[in-house]
Amino acid sequence: MTAPTPVVRDRALALAPRELPAYLYDLAALDAHAAAVRATLPRQVELYYAAKANPEPEILAALGPHVAGYEVSSGGELAHVAKAVAGRPLAFGGPGKTPDEITAALELGVARFHVESAYELRMLAAIAARVVPHTRVGVLLRFNLGLDDASLEGSSLTMGGRPTPFGLDPAEADSVVRAFTDGSLPGLRLLGVHAHLASGLDAARQLAVAGAIVTWSQALALRHGIRLAEVNVGGGMSVDYTDPGVLFDWARYGEGLARLCAEHPGLTLRIEPGRALSAYCGWYATEVLDVKQSHGEEFAVVRGGTHHLRTPAAKGHDQPCTVLPAREPWPHPWPRSEARQDRVTFAGQLCTPKDVLSRRVPVAGLRAGDRVVFAMAGAYAWNISHHDFLMHPRPGFHFL
Repeated sequence: MTAPTPVVRDRALALAPRELPAYLYDLAALDAHAAAVRATLPRQVELYYAAKANPEPEILAALGPHVAGYEVSSGGELAHVAKAVAGRPLAFGGPGKTPDEITAALELGVARFHVESAYELRMLAAIAARVVPHTRVGVLLRFNLGLDDASLEGSSLTMGGRPTPFGLDPAEADSVVRAFTDGSLPGLRLLGVHAHLASGLDAARQLAVAGAIVTWSQALALRHGIRLAEVNVGGGMSVDYTDPGVLFDWARYGEGLARLCAEHPGLTLRIEPGRALSAYCGWYATEVLDVKQSHGEEFAVVRGGTHHLRTPAAKGHDQPCTVLPAREPWPHPWPRSEARQDRVTFAGQLCTPKDVLSRRVPVAGLRAGDRVVFAMAGAYAWNISHHDFLMHPRPGFHFL
């Protein structure tokens, strides 16, 4: 959705200028969306939330009733999420895990490690033998599986299927699995396979990728005469910033996963979306400081910018937005600057031409003092932004 929900709209208009910019999160909308997603998924599918998308404690807590656990990808995320939603299952993924991070995860009782390399596997085994000597630590081997280009067509971010630093090469699969079957790793237990290959895929392509991952995993298990109880097919469900009304088809995806589960009874499938769960619940509210002309185009300079909301700069898109006209009367003795054209580009306060939030937006009559609310700011927004560049004030945070 582009337009703010009523509770967000009211708060955006009620905040004083000095309280802007602000992130506004509609937790009721998040709760309803997550519940609807969970309802589409068969019982055999576990839903984890990728905390990297938005790790705010209130977001994590709101998702709690609907997710089976949380995926973390660093020692910092591990400590943060373990505190914010204490006692919930965690899966520890990501490349380049350090010995200290692995030790901390073991001490916290992390149930699943997504292992990225043979070296990491040996490191985990050695540290587990020291930290939790009487426990068999659960492992999912992350593989960078090779898929045909058609399967990943439309991906906005490719994590696998080609040379990348993520996961084990499939050529290593047999030797790594043999380390479990020949007793070389007594403190570890092979639970299954993990493969997050791409982000931004629609439901049909996500299902095709999931099917390919499961088929490959089952063939690996058959070759070694073992049973893999779990397959994690990752996240990356499409989120369309150019057309916010086009949502990922969770119903179609759930039906497809149900068919896949029926073909493999007893196999637990796991998905770990982040952006597709939390993006729609967040808005970045700010104020127009000035409207100005430059070489035939008009620009609105707003409080804040891409140091708060990096997503449009990082993804090269225009952030969907809604203008809320300022309440009267105008409190200053000088006249407002006002747009004379039908389309205006929204830019921030940074001293760089890359600080653009949305280009050529149809907002005839825009004036200084108007509020602008940028939608789909509930994921990969504040938490990936370069906060301290130019040392502007940080935004406020409101959980509604």
